Amino acid sequence: MGLLSFLLCLKALQTATAFGRQPLRTMRAYAPRSLRSTPLPLAGQATELPDSLEDAATRAAQATANFASQSGPLARCRVDFDTSVGDETYTLLKSSTEFMQNFVSALCYATIPGLQEQRQAEMMKVAEARAELKVLFQENPEDDRVRELQKMLAANGRDPDAGPWTGPVARVYFPDEGSAALARRDWLGVDPKVPPCVQFASCGGVQVGDIQKDRIVFFFCPKASESEYVEKILINTETTATDLQLSVLVNPNLVDMGVTGFGMAGRRLRERLIDPLQNTYYLRTLPWGALTRLWPQAYSVWQEDTDAEGGYRLIKTLGRLPSNPEVEDIYDIENGNMEARQSGGPLDQLADFVNGMMRL
Repeated sequence: MGLLSFLLCLKALQTATAFGRQPLRTMRAYAPRSLRSTPLPLAGQATELPDSLEDAATRAAQATANFASQSGPLARCRVDFDTSVGDETYTLLKSSTEFMQNFVSALCYATIPGLQEQRQAEMMKVAEARAELKVLFQENPEDDRVRELQKMLAANGRDPDAGPWTGPVARVYFPDEGSAALARRDWLGVDPKVPPCVQFASCGGVQVGDIQKDRIVFFFCPKASESEYVEKILINTETTATDLQLSVLVNPNLVDMGVTGFGMAGRRLRERLIDPLQNTYYLRTLPWGALTRLWPQAYSVWQEDTDAEGGYRLIKTLGRLPSNPEVEDIYDIENGNMEARQSGGPLDQLADFVNGMMRL
């Protein structure tokens, strides 16, 4: 299946063939998946494409956890995941929600003390409940215990009568209160998609009272209109939380000509908030391939090729994030469509500058 077909299926069904390889599995995003305890890959090494959406989230969590352990407390980074290929049918927040659920879950299980052990105990309860149900269905299917076990399975091993999580918190900030409210309903409902340590807030909504236990802070698709709030929340959390380890901006779009401008205000914002961010994971699909990066490896440009193993071949690695025109030049040169593009006139240079800024 081609990349474009995969993206269309992903939007419609949320299960499809990812990058011409393995089909996406219907998964519960909160289920723990062990992050590989492997040495850090070498800087400059090419980044492979993921096998599925879940694999992309797991890779992103692994790289982010590695970055946090190398950087120490109060680390800041960003993760970019965009499989829209320019299709604006869905907002970036909506199209990357499933990735975010998987990413948040995997990173929490990797970094929140005690969480992995609790989930393993819950999974053991699920296995025991299924075995007991099998016996009860044969002996006495009307037993009250059957309904009790079914309720436990519906909650995936979590005790529905248990009190709230009292350990370290992973807080996810949404652009607005409406998005945060929907997440509380959909992510933490009867069939929770994220671990119990996850709490939600919004950048411009009611400010959270107690943030002292915050260990990880996520900002999901913050826009330029929220840049001031993002900066204030970061400073407040870093000075208040007693055990904050990491702040992650996922799909940030904090510079916009109509909001922050590209003048002194926009430049200062980039210098304070955007430029220092390490990109621990990057995946952007293109009409003809994909651009990806896994920290600390290189940015890698892949082209769809039915003759290559996995359906894609590597055509370029770079030590920095290339601009949109550079990516297109890489493709054109690789396919003999043009020589290295010469610097254009003032209008071309301005267009390149604007495109680069809009990518932030």
